[in-house]
Amino acid sequence: MNNFIPLISHFLIPCLYPYTLTLTEIDINQTFDVLVIGAGAAGLYTALCLPASLRIGLITKENLTLSASDWAQGGIAAAISPEDSPKLHIEDTLKAGAGLCDVKSVEFLAHKAPDCIQALVNLGVAFDRHGTSLALTLEAAHSRHRVLHAADTTGREVTTTLANQVLCCPNIQVIQQALALSIWLDTKTGHCQGISLFYEGEVTWLRAGAVVLATGGGGQVFAQTTNPAVSTGDGVAIAWRSGAIIRDPEFVQFHPTALIKPGRFLISEAVRGEGAHLIDDQGRRFAFDYHPAGELAPRDVVSRAIFSHLQGTTKDLATAHVWLDMRPIDPDRIRQRFPNIIKVCQYWSIDVFSQPIPVSPAAHYWMGGILTNLENRTSIPGLYAVGETASTGVHGANRLASNSLLECIVFGAQMADLKLPSVIPSNLHPSHPSSWECNLSGWESQKSVLESMRENLPRLVWQSAGICREQVSLDQAIAQVVFWQGEFASLPLSQFLKTLPGGTPAKFNYSDINQLLRLWAETQNLLDVAYLILKSAAFRKESRGGHYRSDYPEVVNEWQVHTMIQDDRWWKSEGI
Repeated sequence: MNNFIPLISHFLIPCLYPYTLTLTEIDINQTFDVLVIGAGAAGLYTALCLPASLRIGLITKENLTLSASDWAQGGIAAAISPEDSPKLHIEDTLKAGAGLCDVKSVEFLAHKAPDCIQALVNLGVAFDRHGTSLALTLEAAHSRHRVLHAADTTGREVTTTLANQVLCCPNIQVIQQALALSIWLDTKTGHCQGISLFYEGEVTWLRAGAVVLATGGGGQVFAQTTNPAVSTGDGVAIAWRSGAIIRDPEFVQFHPTALIKPGRFLISEAVRGEGAHLIDDQGRRFAFDYHPAGELAPRDVVSRAIFSHLQGTTKDLATAHVWLDMRPIDPDRIRQRFPNIIKVCQYWSIDVFSQPIPVSPAAHYWMGGILTNLENRTSIPGLYAVGETASTGVHGANRLASNSLLECIVFGAQMADLKLPSVIPSNLHPSHPSSWECNLSGWESQKSVLESMRENLPRLVWQSAGICREQVSLDQAIAQVVFWQGEFASLPLSQFLKTLPGGTPAKFNYSDINQLLRLWAETQNLLDVAYLILKSAAFRKESRGGHYRSDYPEVVNEWQVHTMIQDDRWWKSEGI
C-alpha cells in the first residue's frame, strides 16, 4: 500500500510564519504524547508523519535546521527513471554494504523510495528538473542515474521545506537550545517514559508515551570530519547508557574529498559523478591503480586509495592531500550544479574553473547505531530511533551514496503507524516534588579537564580508528579513553547528576551554565562513542566496508556477522 501520499496530506497547509521564526522561551513543564529528539531530516519528517492528533515535542540543541542533513550536498537516491528499477537500487545497495545489509530493510527502502520522492515534491521540495522531468545524476557505486538533487544544497532544500511545515503544525511544539541528557526509564517495567532535558539553565524531566531519537551521527569524535559541531553521537550514547542494544559502531564512512581548509567542507560525490578527476601532484589519475572504477569506486575504496597514495610520499599525513580537478566538466554544468561549491572555493581563493581543489578524506557517516527494526523500535520498549543514529540494516558495512536522506524519509514515515500506551502518567514524579540545587563554585577546574578531553579525544580516535586501524594503537586508545571516562565520572558535576533521582528537577547557581553543561554533556557522549567505536574496531578481526584493519586486511567469511553491544558486553550476531 502507498503510505506516503495520503500520509502527508494533513500537513500540506499554508505557512503563515517566516522560516526564520524566533521561538521565545516557553513553558515545557508538561506531558507529550511523543518526544522527537533532533531536528535534521529524520526528526523533522518523523514529527510531520506522526498522527496530527498527538502532542509532539521536537527538541533540538541548536536552531531548527543546524544539522548534518542541512549540510548534505549530493542528493537523495530513488529508482524513478524508466531505465532504472528498485531491483537495481537494491543490488547496488547490497553490493556497497559488503555483505552486512539486512536484505528486507534494503528492499523496503528501495521500493518505498519513489513514493518518498513524490511526497517530498508534494511538500514543495524544489528538486532540479530537465524540462518537466526530475533531473537525475550518477554517484559512486550506483549503476544508474538515480540521484535527485537541488543544485549542490539538497539537504538544505529538504530541511528548509520540512522545517517550514513543522512551524505550521499546531500539535508540534519546537523546543530549541535544549539538550537531552538521558533516557527516563520506568524502574519497574524498564519502559522508556521520557527524558531528562537541560533547558534554560535547569534540568527538567519530560514524560512521553514514546521517545524518538533522531540525533544524527558522531563525526565530531574524529579530528577530521565533514559533520557539523552538533554531531556528537548524543542519541547512540544516551541509548547505550540506558541499556539499548548497539550494532556495528566500527563501521564509519570516510568521505574521500573534503576540502583541506578549516571546517572540512565536503566536496560532493556528485562532482566526481559529473566527471571530475582525482589527481596527484604530477596530475596523474592514480585512483585506477587501486580499483577499476577509479574515482567512482565506493567511498571506502577511494578514501583508502588516497591514504595509500599519500603514504608513498614524504608529506606529513596530517596535512597531506591530493587534488580534485573539475576542469573536465563543462563550465556551464558546473555553474548549474555546484554553485555552493564554487562559492566556498572562491572564499578560499580557489577558482574551480582553472585550478584543482586540494582534498583529503574525513569522517563523514556512521553506518552503525542503535539497533532498530522496520518500525524503528529499539530494544527498549517505548524508545525509537530514526536516521543516522539508528542501525536499520540498510547500509551494512558501507553506505551507498545518497541513501542517507532517503533512509530518513522512508523510516520517518513509518512513525505514522505508532501505537501509544492508553494512558500517559502526569509529568511530575510524586516522590521528588522539589528541585535540587547544584553549587558550581569549583567549576573552572572541571571546565579545564573537560576542555582538554574535547581537544585530545578526536585526535586520538582519528589516529587510532581512522581510515586504517591496527590492534596495538586500538588497545592503547581504549586504555586512554577508559582513563578519561574515570576522570569524567569523578567530576563533582558528574557525581551530582548521577545521583539526581529520575523526575527530580535541578537548578544551578552559575551564570554561564548553558555553555558549561553542554560541554559536560557532549564530552560524556563523545567519550562513550569513542569507546564503542574503538572496542568494536578491536573486536572485528577483518577488513570490511568502512572498517579497515592493516593487520587483518582481508574480508573473512566467519566475520560476515554484526557486532552487537549491550552495556559492556560484545558478541557476534547470528550469521547473515
